[in-house]
Amino acid sequence: MDTAGSRARDRRIEIRATAEDRQLIDRAVAASGTDLTGFVLTHLRLAAQQVLADREEFRLDPEALEAWERINQRPARSLKGLRALMDRPSPFQE
Repeated sequence: MDTAGSRARDRRIEIRATAEDRQLIDRAVAASGTDLTGFVLTHLRLAAQQVLADREEFRLDPEALEAWERINQRPARSLKGLRALMDRPSPFQE
């Protein structure tokens, strides 16, 4: 897997932080045994992946996948209100 540390770092990211935030981050960097850049990139990448996860991938464990497949194999229900809505003319067409 390509990690943040294995590629050439050719772009800057600059942020502003409070003194308290910086002290906390510096303590975490020291505790992790890495440098500030590696620490920040690793955790920013993880945060970005978590934010985008449900927009790019859909992962289920085997039991949840089986339940999902059962639900999707059921025939569609006819919903009276939805049918009436879909039969109405679009307000966006002239």
